[in-house]
This record gives sequence, structure tokens and C-alpha cells, in this order.
Amino acid sequence: MIEVENLTKNYGTFTALKGISFYIKKGEVIGFLGPNGAGKTTTMRILTCFMPPSSGRAIVAGYNVFSDSLAVRKRVGYLPENVPLYPEMTTHSYLKYVAKIKNTPQKELTKRIDYVINVCGLLDRKHQIIGQLSKGYRQRVGLAQALIHNPDVIILDEPTSGLDPRQVIEIRELVKELGKDRTIILSTHILAEVSLTCERVVIINEGKISGDILLSSGRVCSIEHTSDTQTSLNDSNTLDLEIHGNPQEIKSTLAEIPSVDVIDIRDSIYRVSYPISIDLRSDISSTIIAKGWQLLEMRSVEMTLEEAFLRLTTRRS
Repeated sequence: MIEVENLTKNYGTFTALKGISFYIKKGEVIGFLGPNGAGKTTTMRILTCFMPPSSGRAIVAGYNVFSDSLAVRKRVGYLPENVPLYPEMTTHSYLKYVAKIKNTPQKELTKRIDYVINVCGLLDRKHQIIGQLSKGYRQRVGLAQALIHNPDVIILDEPTSGLDPRQVIEIRELVKELGKDRTIILSTHILAEVSLTCERVVIINEGKISGDILLSSGRVCSIEHTSDTQTSLNDSNTLDLEIHGNPQEIKSTLAEIPSVDVIDIRDSIYRVSYPISIDLRSDISSTIIAKGWQLLEMRSVEMTLEEAFLRLTTRRS
């Protein structure tokens, strides 16, 4: 549904995108994350035909963003970070105006307007002037305009900005529902939103794609880290062990177990790691018990999305 290949964007002497490539299938809900200035907004603007790339190729819904930009725009719904609203218009009149601009068939006009007003929770603000709406409701109107023409691809930049917790949950559920038969790119700084909404996360850093994270029920289940032509997967298990005994002796003993690496010690908690291809829990527990120490707890440590994000966006010396 979206194919990006060696996409580059230059602003004078500054290169914002440095040959990025990624692929998104139909029906995927993708988190598109990166630090400020990483190239997220530039990428989204290119995919929505707001601006052309300097080089490379981007195909959206089967059309090239450079040579078939009008066809792409018909099939993309875009909610930018700064919502494009006319504050002097009412919610209903604005959505009708946008629907006509996007060539929504006349026979479907009323149905589409009623649909987006309902799913975006705007029924009680239908006839209110947009300039009098709260930030949260203006955000809802922005989302409604992105959905009005029933697009195949939806690109959302900070869609829950300014919403209260109940509204955030409603938009989250809406995104999940829309993602059943559409491709959605969601960009936000709220990692918890991504964990609860997306099944995959593409990380961009300093104008390059630095990694691809696969999520399962909000949990990180694999990390693909791209560095030039090299690709490596997360290859270790991590355990937290609560042990009572002499700290220095415990640390040195654990470190002597083949393939075990002691990462950190906090109070009586020892964090260790070992290759994902083997299971050393039995060896670790047997060693601890043989030494006469008290093993109070052994639990697997799952990498959080925040940890994965930091791993893929932190420059290493």
C-alpha cells in the first residue's frame, strides 16, 4: 500500500531525509516515531504530496507521489500537526466544504458528513463555530476532515493532542477500527498510544530509518536494527533476580556462568542477560541454591517500547 525507496529531501545544503526505505501493507497500523527533527513531518508531507522529494520513489495506494500526485491525494486522508481549520465556519459547514473540495459524490455527501460527525464525537458541536471550540474538539474536527472522503490511507500527526483521557480512548478505538481495512500511519510522541494502537513501529533518526519494531498486544516482540547494509535482531533474554546474600560474591558467581552477563545491580535485584537461543534459568537457579543464597524471585524482563526507541535513536560513540 505504501512503498518508499531511497527517498531523499534536501533543503538547500541541509539533507532532511537521507535515502530512507520502508514498506507498509494494506491494513497495517504503523507507528512512525523519531526525535524532533528526525524527518517524520518531512516524510509525511511527501507521502501526502504536500511537497516533492529531491530523489527516490514513493508509491501510495498504487500511485507515484511525484507523477500521480492528484491520484494520491484522492486516496489519502491527512491530519497534520497544525489542523487546517476555518475558525469562522461551523463544524458542519466546514466538513461539507471539505467534502466538496475532495470531490465526494453528491449522493454520498450527507452520509459521509453524518458518519464522521458521529465517529469523531462531534454531534453536539455540529452547528457550533469552530473558533469557539476547545482544542480537543478542534482536533476532532481535523480528524473528521481527514476521514470525510473515505480514504484508503490515513496519515495522522499527533491525532490525540489536546484530547482528554476519554477522548483519547475513543480516538484510539476509532484508529483500530479504521485500520481493519485501511493503511494508517500514526506519528506521536506518546509512546503508550503507539503500544496500544499499532502493530508495528518504524523508527527514523537523523534522516535515516534506524529500526523496525514488531509489537504483539502492545509488547515488543522483535527489533530489527538497520545500520547501513547490516541488520541485527534483538538477541538476548533478560532476567531480574532477587537474591539475598553477599553482593560481590553473587555478582562474580553469576558472571562465571557460561554466556551470562550481569548488567546491573540495584539493592538485592540482579539483572542478567544471556543469548535468546538458549534457556539458562535452570542453570542460574541451581547455582544460586547450591551456594545457599535465598532466591526470592526470578522474572523475565520484557523490553519496553521506550527502551527500544532509545536504543534505536541514541548515538553510540
